[in-house]
Amino acid sequence: MKYILVIGDGMADTNLPQLAGKTPLEALALNSFDRVAGCHCGRVLTVPHGLPAGSDTAILSIFGYSPKTYYTGRSVLEAAGMGVTVPEGCISFRVNLCAVTADSEGQLVIHSHNGGNIHGVEATTLMNDLLADAEFDRLMKAAGMEITVTDTFRHVGVMHSDAKDLAAVRFTEPHNVLEQRIGQYMPHLEKETADQAAVKMMQDVCLLMERSYEVLKDHPINQKRISEGKLPADMIWPWGAATAMNLPSFREKYGHHGTVVSAVPLVWGIAGLAGLKTPHVEGANGDLDTNYEGKVACALEALANGDDFAAVHVEAPDEMAHAGDLAKKLEAIQNVEYRVVAPILSEMHKRGEDFRLLLLPDHPTLLTTRTHDGSPVPYAVYDSRFVTKTLGEGKPMPTRKFCEKEMLCEPVLMDGTDLMRVLFEQI
Repeated sequence: MKYILVIGDGMADTNLPQLAGKTPLEALALNSFDRVAGCHCGRVLTVPHGLPAGSDTAILSIFGYSPKTYYTGRSVLEAAGMGVTVPEGCISFRVNLCAVTADSEGQLVIHSHNGGNIHGVEATTLMNDLLADAEFDRLMKAAGMEITVTDTFRHVGVMHSDAKDLAAVRFTEPHNVLEQRIGQYMPHLEKETADQAAVKMMQDVCLLMERSYEVLKDHPINQKRISEGKLPADMIWPWGAATAMNLPSFREKYGHHGTVVSAVPLVWGIAGLAGLKTPHVEGANGDLDTNYEGKVACALEALANGDDFAAVHVEAPDEMAHAGDLAKKLEAIQNVEYRVVAPILSEMHKRGEDFRLLLLPDHPTLLTTRTHDGSPVPYAVYDSRFVTKTLGEGKPMPTRKFCEKEMLCEPVLMDGTDLMRVLFEQI
């Protein structure tokens, strides 16, 4: 028996007037999704009540690790995914390159959490030139901060700090405040605290953000991007402060082993900490033009070479919703359907080996707000044995619309950590 997990990040949404009151999943014709839902489907709460809605908490739940037990913050998971160890006594940060510009009153407004989708040489050049700035370097040393540069908008910061009361400081997620003035969303105290190290951490991060804007706003790369009608990547935005995290072995927890195919460090980090393999696929990224076929081929190859579990995670629907682009979110969901789920079902049936496939979004990402939501999401499990038996009895292949409305009558699996046990038939 082989087991497959497909996560379409942020596919779930709310009813939209542009779609005659339907959600994207409801409005689209998604035949392969409907085949999966024809076997077994329901709703699941992937983000526990009281925790922030995001892929960090949701995907931890999906893989069976309770965020209430293990979660210390997003950035430590991304650090692990990038091969950066966060030592005890240190604090990690996700460091975004964001796009900000001054409005008519001189107030900075954030337009993009990913610097207009900055990546490649432009991203590394901007970050390396920032790190080479003498004043920024001085502030980094005073803060005890080190930044690991990647070729995307996502970078990793590790700060040597004695701060203990991390909850006292609010580091706002940049994707949740798009098109707003950043002043009220700069790092600030959420509550009074006697932890002066936490206060210093907050102040140091603010200084680094402000200096980054001064260095990057007139950088030749950003001037060129603006001239081409693109957004600049002109401010770092540290967030997701976290301390060291460890996860129990996935193999010991479930008795299964395998591979997780993604293009984002967060998912690599969760999988890696759980002892799962995390190959990097050439041409795979977190955007609409990711290498869907390469990711599918990688997962199928892993299953053919001895793994009994493989996961494919696609980030694009989430990113398109954050961008507020309905057409591209629809396209991203269609890509998950016919370039990921359909070929996996086809190939696994050709191989003739029994398999089960779990399909779901990790959380809703709402086009109306361009932010995450913690509501339950639809999930479905395809079982080749059920389909084979049905067809053997001369019955048509079962289908059911895979969408939020169709699942409203289904009970909610209130603990998302049960999903893996559902997939593995352990409950």
